[in-house]
Amino acid sequence: MAEILPIKAWRYKEELSQSIEELTSPLFDVVSAKQREALYQNPINSIHLSVPRGDKPADTAADMLQEWKATGTIVQDPLPGIYVYYQYFRLPGNEREYCRKGFICHIKAYDWNEGVLLRHENTIPSAVNDRIDLLDKTLMNTSATHGLYTDPDFVLERYMDESIQSPLYVTEDYQGVRDVLAVIHDHDVIRHFLEVLESRQVLLADGHHRYEGSLEYRKKRMADNPNHTGKEAYNYHLMYLTNTEADDLRILPTHRVLENIDLSDEEFLERLRAYFVVTPKEDAYELNEVIVGKNWAFGLYLSGNAYKLRLKPEVHHLIDWPVPQEVKDLDLTVMHFFVFEKVLGIGREAQRDYPGLSYVRNFTACVSQVDSGKARLALITNEVSMEQVKRVCYSGAIMPQKSTFFYPKTICGFLFSSIKENEFISSDTACL
Repeated sequence: MAEILPIKAWRYKEELSQSIEELTSPLFDVVSAKQREALYQNPINSIHLSVPRGDKPADTAADMLQEWKATGTIVQDPLPGIYVYYQYFRLPGNEREYCRKGFICHIKAYDWNEGVLLRHENTIPSAVNDRIDLLDKTLMNTSATHGLYTDPDFVLERYMDESIQSPLYVTEDYQGVRDVLAVIHDHDVIRHFLEVLESRQVLLADGHHRYEGSLEYRKKRMADNPNHTGKEAYNYHLMYLTNTEADDLRILPTHRVLENIDLSDEEFLERLRAYFVVTPKEDAYELNEVIVGKNWAFGLYLSGNAYKLRLKPEVHHLIDWPVPQEVKDLDLTVMHFFVFEKVLGIGREAQRDYPGLSYVRNFTACVSQVDSGKARLALITNEVSMEQVKRVCYSGAIMPQKSTFFYPKTICGFLFSSIKENEFISSDTACL
């Protein structure tokens, strides 16, 4: 089903690769303002391409890209390859070292209705438009989105394990994760990767806005090209692919923080009691622990007071959003329907871009924002499981926005991939 291709990556020149750690950057949707400012101080850090600034950021990035090419700051690899990317990491409170194994390639930017690439989250329109503009001006993918394929036999891992023994880069990133990049040039092995993915659907794990930007750009170019064949460079997108069956694929929870509500604490709690069992808790820092393993359970930190919320099972059937049962059963659907829509009166569509609603991955940061007065309340949730992601994707539905946080995040700067025709490996020449 999924057509993938090797890439002739653009990478920092050899002299700079010795200090690659100073040139990488976080993804545009997770980098903090403080991180950005520090990274911008380096005039050749990858952030200048992935998160450009200025009045016309996409134009700024395009000009810088041309300068980097002209000066040899980045050069294109002479041979096409599949780039193997391993991330070694630990989780808080766990001594085990995980290793998420994957590879970076081009993939055709399939429309959602083709049923080849499946999404699981909503997107925020303004963020998609920014990505389209950047791709239009630079013709360069600056960071790979994260896709998932399913292979219980792990047939590609042995090739990746062999390749990773001869890395191009080994570095530690801003998350404390050890990132290792290698490349496969062997034509027969590359062809095997292409053949394995031909029979697979791909689930989009992370990077919905970047992928949708590529998709909309492809539609625009198709409309302008009466001789469109489907093999043009603009049909493709840069993706990092990992196996859903691997035990090292981790999904962390994304909590909700709300700056303000038009209710007193007493009114808010009273409305919640119509749908939830509300139990006061002494210690806010235990809210993430008291809900572990419990369906439709949440932590609430409201104006300095902690509560456990547990949905009354008999009200679950009230969810009347036009979504499949797989989506109705999700914790986050329960939260967004009962807390945001029924209690706070914020409709489903309005929630997608609601002012004052933020998505915070760090549990301690949620508590701190409420304690500091920056927020009125925080809603703490459990993580979504890989099986739930699969069920939702295969149902054809999508989850509420910011439902999943696949950890660790990939980083920018190891490589860039061009969709200029003279810099692109087509399907006709991919394995010659």
